[in-house]
Amino acid sequence: MTFVEGLINNEFFKVAFIAWFIAQFFKVILTLLIEKKLDIGRFWGSGGMPSSHTSSVVGVSTAIGLVNGFGSAMYALSLVFAFVVMYDASGVRRAVGKQAAILNNMIHDLSEHKHIEQEQLKELIGHTPFEVIGGAILGIIVANIYL
Repeated sequence: MTFVEGLINNEFFKVAFIAWFIAQFFKVILTLLIEKKLDIGRFWGSGGMPSSHTSSVVGVSTAIGLVNGFGSAMYALSLVFAFVVMYDASGVRRAVGKQAAILNNMIHDLSEHKHIEQEQLKELIGHTPFEVIGGAILGIIVANIYL
């Protein structure tokens, strides 16, 4: 079996992919409903509700727990990994997004007064705790339905 065949046949990978796909699809739909515009770029963009990073790792962690047992070392490892990803999504990456917003305001101020053109930074990088929880719930649901 090749690497690609192994990956395609891996039930845990399928859960992670399905959870990621659904989360990204929801981002497009929510943008359409809230902002009244179809932004297909939200499908592969970061940030927003629900967190696809979180839904992927929580989905695979839940799948590992369901198959190997919630007392297994593999589940413990996957859960710790999921917590690190969730912390990063709501902490570090969110702070980077806030910094990007501040820098964008500074660039705007400079360009307005001194005619300096600067590229705007991406501000939607991290997640709110609510978005991370939404991703976690989605991952749990996908793993339970798929397995």
